[in-house]
Amino acid sequence: MAAAAARWNHVWVGTETGILKGVNLQRKQAANFTAGGQPRREEAVSALCWGTGGETQILVGCADRTVKHFSTEDGIFQGQRHCPGGEGIFRGLAQTDGTLITCVDSGILRVWHDNDKNTSSDPLLELRVGPGVCRMRQDPAHPHVVATGGKENALKMWDLQGSEEPVFRAKNVRNDWLDLRVPIWDQDIQFLPGSQKLVTCTGYHQVRVYDPASPQRRPVLETTYGEYPLTAMTLTPGGHSVIVGNTHGQLAEIDLRQGRLLGCLKGLAGSVRGLQCHPSKPLLASCGLDRVLRIHRIQNPRGLEHKVYLKSQLNCLLLSGRDNWEDEPQEPQEPNRAPLEDTETDELWASLEAAAKRKLSDLEQTQGALQTRRRKKKRPGSTSP
Repeated sequence: MAAAAARWNHVWVGTETGILKGVNLQRKQAANFTAGGQPRREEAVSALCWGTGGETQILVGCADRTVKHFSTEDGIFQGQRHCPGGEGIFRGLAQTDGTLITCVDSGILRVWHDNDKNTSSDPLLELRVGPGVCRMRQDPAHPHVVATGGKENALKMWDLQGSEEPVFRAKNVRNDWLDLRVPIWDQDIQFLPGSQKLVTCTGYHQVRVYDPASPQRRPVLETTYGEYPLTAMTLTPGGHSVIVGNTHGQLAEIDLRQGRLLGCLKGLAGSVRGLQCHPSKPLLASCGLDRVLRIHRIQNPRGLEHKVYLKSQLNCLLLSGRDNWEDEPQEPQEPNRAPLEDTETDELWASLEAAAKRKLSDLEQTQGALQTRRRKKKRPGSTSP
């Protein structure tokens, strides 16, 4: 039934334990999908993106450098491809024109043939975008254009159909009031619709807007939020503002035209790892280390719409862009179907039960030893109180 109902899930979440979770917000249900049956932390999901067939296919980037193809229509994994090269986990994943684009921590960006999923042939293109990459993002309007950025790795924009040099390379801001160099740490990147502009959020709680068409390579707008590193960012449906999240679970909407704070969202208890707004509805999906998927309403009245505890640390998410969320056909329920539980939860309870039995056994042995000592110390002819 989970496979048959997979197409109606509203949110897909990648976890630290290598599980792809599909969440149906109308039914308040979550289903687990794994390629090999048992989840493994070596296959932790670090990146998700939609395939070329729209929302019928999900590309799942794992920590062991495999990219798995998951069909939302059939609810099963339909193959995988190993993408070696470089060091670290995937920091970005994209697909265009039958090719697969990957980028890892060490700054190796590669383009692969995606028609041969089970082979690891040589890549079609390899670019060195600089070490310490935190994010690689594809331009939705121009799929052959990507942007990269990271720690001490300034924002760059690349045309995969052009030269091996970036078409835009950002310049660091001027020194601060003490004439000290300002460090670089771009954590997330977004392309602004209808323009060539890009927006970044940094590990030093800054939000910056860059315009490649401008003569200057420095930001054309800069603002700050809070005191903690910003870890994730998403565009709102209108494209005039962004919502950022930080390491303390704080969410805020920032206007990109004036650089001012529009409002805040509450409810998160851990570092934010993934954010995505619905393309037409005023809804925001968020996930992070507190293991809870939340759906907020971002227009007045702001507030929490849905909250689902998913038992695993969450790394990334995909929010379905369909409008007819409520138009789900009623499917017959399977009789005597046990609810799907996480393997890590079962292992946790098993370990707790074993620990409780050991503790009880030790306690009984201790009590027996105490009683034996008391009998030995008891004097002949004395009466116990």
